[in-house]
Amino acid sequence: MSGARVELLTTSGVFALDGGEWEVDNNVWLVGDDEEVVVVDAAHDADAILAAVGGRRVVAVVCTHAHNDHVNAAPAVADAVGAPILLHPDDRVLWDTTHPDRAPDGELADGQTVAVAGTGLRVLHTPGHAPGAVCLYAPELGTLFSGDTLFRGGPGATGRSYSDFPTIVGSIRDRLLTLPPDTVVRTGHGDSTTVGEEAPHLQEWIDRGH
Repeated sequence: MSGARVELLTTSGVFALDGGEWEVDNNVWLVGDDEEVVVVDAAHDADAILAAVGGRRVVAVVCTHAHNDHVNAAPAVADAVGAPILLHPDDRVLWDTTHPDRAPDGELADGQTVAVAGTGLRVLHTPGHAPGAVCLYAPELGTLFSGDTLFRGGPGATGRSYSDFPTIVGSIRDRLLTLPPDTVVRTGHGDSTTVGEEAPHLQEWIDRGH
């Protein structure tokens, strides 16, 4: 039986892309127990994230994608605790715009499992919002960490560089809506939802995207 739990920290800062800037609140997810954690999306505030980690061992700083608001605190957090930063290689083009002098430490691959506190986070490559976007599925916790791929009410944004609407719709249809309906979807911004809540709504998006 896994002793892992999910903790939420919300941080605030600026999302910058294509010459624009927007004030945003980001969800930083910690998955683990009293001994060790995985940090999902180290956003904006390294000190706040390190305070939430406390004295626990950080297994990895996992990036669901490399938009700056999801990775801007990743090097500071990782270097402070000696943890690797993991990113899907298809998002290096975005990562390098934020951290040109610091490469990620390891690559995420579809089907890979990141183990922490007796549970596993399975990597699902879900391009569309970004080329290397991934979601993390923890079946034992009944939870999906969706980054900016799926939100309460629909898909993530696809109006900016390196994003594509038909691709994100396909990712959601094929990779996420196939999960159990009661799976809790913990998003990169805003409120959580479930696969079952979103499936009927998303069908309309899928039909519209064809």
